[in-house]
Amino acid sequence: MSETALLSPLEPMVRASIADQVFDVLHQQVLSLALPPGTKMSEAAIAKQLNVSRQPVRDAFHRLSKLGFLLIQPQKATQVSPIYIQDILRARFVRSSIEVEVIRRAAQGLTTQTLAQLDANLAEQQQAVASADRARFHRLDDAFHHLLCQGAGVGFVWKTLQENKAHTDRLRYLSLSEGSARAMQGHIRILAALRARDGEAAVAELRSHLGRIEGIIADLRAANAAWFSDEG
Repeated sequence: MSETALLSPLEPMVRASIADQVFDVLHQQVLSLALPPGTKMSEAAIAKQLNVSRQPVRDAFHRLSKLGFLLIQPQKATQVSPIYIQDILRARFVRSSIEVEVIRRAAQGLTTQTLAQLDANLAEQQQAVASADRARFHRLDDAFHHLLCQGAGVGFVWKTLQENKAHTDRLRYLSLSEGSARAMQGHIRILAALRARDGEAAVAELRSHLGRIEGIIADLRAANAAWFSDEG
């Protein structure tokens, strides 16, 4: 694939560094598959499109490669990496193992404040589903699970989950065109079990929620075979 022409020059911002802005823009483009697997990336071309120097682009490329989104190879063109099936399955195992323990702790008693925050999050999820806003729903999905970690008193594990789930983020985003309503219903059932202090039911709902990954892979791979790889 040729380099993208989807990027626009950045506008100056006070709160975020140029390097962070560049990373955020490219991360969203890769995550949303506006830059699909196989797209060639050039530091010089991206810097020109965003109207920045090459250093923040180089920094963003490095961060994206650490997340597994870019393949940077000496003497070869940098390109968006395939969606590696094995990485997704490994990431799902790690995430499931951690979040099961999070859910068990959360079932011991979420505070009224956390329950209110989760309810508010679900209300916003419903709005995102109704408006077919995948980007918003993806952010709210992450926020829901982050709130569970905080409510369970183990907010520190969220960073580990974030780093690990990067392998699955593109797959999740792609699946939301059809699966956001199903994902929201999973969240509703998890929260209902937690509100009832039924830890085992909540764990079962979480496993079901995360366990749909194989079916999602099969469906999406059938439609976009070139984006996936069994290596990794």
